[in-house]
Amino acid sequence: MDHDKHGSGSASAVYGLGFIGALVYYISAATSIWTGVLGVLKSIVWPAILVYEALKSLGA
Repeated sequence: MDHDKHGSGSASAVYGLGFIGALVYYISAATSIWTGVLGVLKSIVWPAILVYEALKSLGA
């Protein structure tokens, strides 16, 4: 039996919704194909950017 797996469905759902929202935002704001590609990459890593900026503003 596999007892080591723990569910994180709600965290995955929140990340998924955030990813989709960021993707829609960045794609709609893109002015060229390359800014669209950059937008896709940004939407994948937006949580790390958000945490970094939050810690930077807190002075941590």
